[in-house]
Amino acid sequence: MVKSFNSLFGKSNKGVGIELAPERVNIVQLRKQRQGLKLESLTSIAVPEGVVTDGQITDPPAMAQLIQQGLAESKIKASRVATGVPGRDAIVRLIPVPAELDDKELREMVLNHEAGLYLPYPREEADVDYQKLGYFVDEDGIEKVQVLLVATRKEVTDTYISTFEQAGLQIDVLEISSFALIRTIRDQLRQFGPQEAAVLVDIEFDSTEIAIVINGVPQFSRTVPIGTYQMQTALARAMSLPTSRDMELLQGMTIPSTPIDGGKTGVTEINPGMAAVVRVLGELTDELRRSIDFYLNQSENLEVAQILLAGPGGGLQQLDEFFTQRLSLPTIQIDPIGSLSLEVDQQKYPMLGRSGLAVVLGLGMREV
Repeated sequence: MVKSFNSLFGKSNKGVGIELAPERVNIVQLRKQRQGLKLESLTSIAVPEGVVTDGQITDPPAMAQLIQQGLAESKIKASRVATGVPGRDAIVRLIPVPAELDDKELREMVLNHEAGLYLPYPREEADVDYQKLGYFVDEDGIEKVQVLLVATRKEVTDTYISTFEQAGLQIDVLEISSFALIRTIRDQLRQFGPQEAAVLVDIEFDSTEIAIVINGVPQFSRTVPIGTYQMQTALARAMSLPTSRDMELLQGMTIPSTPIDGGKTGVTEINPGMAAVVRVLGELTDELRRSIDFYLNQSENLEVAQILLAGPGGGLQQLDEFFTQRLSLPTIQIDPIGSLSLEVDQQKYPMLGRSGLAVVLGLGMREV
């Protein structure tokens, strides 16, 4: 199959970003306006069960139809777009290589030699790209260049290419979703110093992407199989309701920031649904703590400055206070619309749902 995207670090100027998630397709069109950006359109289409399974597109024709539907509703005429693959389908590594290599030697070394050392599958099964970040001097006084290596399985990129081709589109930029998220909030990330880490917690439908970021570059990433669906399932079971992919019930809840103690307060008896959701969030907190401890144990003179919550689950009411209390680390819920100073109808884009727009807005920015 002909590869129809430039690279994992490509560039364009069309302004259309499309995010494919297990429960929704988000489509955005941004336009450059004076010093900032203007939101031309933003559409979200529900994805039925079975189109995406375990993060993989399992029904490309159905997904292609949803993309076409979204473009029609948005009145967007585009032929080339930016999209992203979830972190669980990607390998992201920072690798030091000798600074004296010229561009051709560096490319040969990174793509053919170094890549094979970091991939959990054969090199020939991977699409690999890289980007030079900057120079530094190592412990032995040797000048090195830091390279960001990114890889996905060919079968993943081929499925994305095929899906978009069936929708009549060409992928101009294919990147990792967390990179799009970082682009959206880069001004917020600039407030942290070189020894301060920001922890991005992107709570998606059936998983959470955890990325530890320093100087705007992901240093460590991990996918945890806990998302809004697991919370909704626990809530439905506790309340004897049918399981739904809709987040309405969950979004109507206010997460208690102080620990629930059923014996003392009776809260568990009064609201078993809330207790069930808090249990799932407790598991997510434990996984987040393990990830942070693991990274800090390998890094000297580094501190976590802030946790930033993103994704559809990142905007749940008082979730920031919940994590602040449980982890003793300052936590905020990101507002990508505010971060980019986009003028929008406040009623159409309430704060509760904004954190779930960070990835698609970042994809749209990549194209402007």
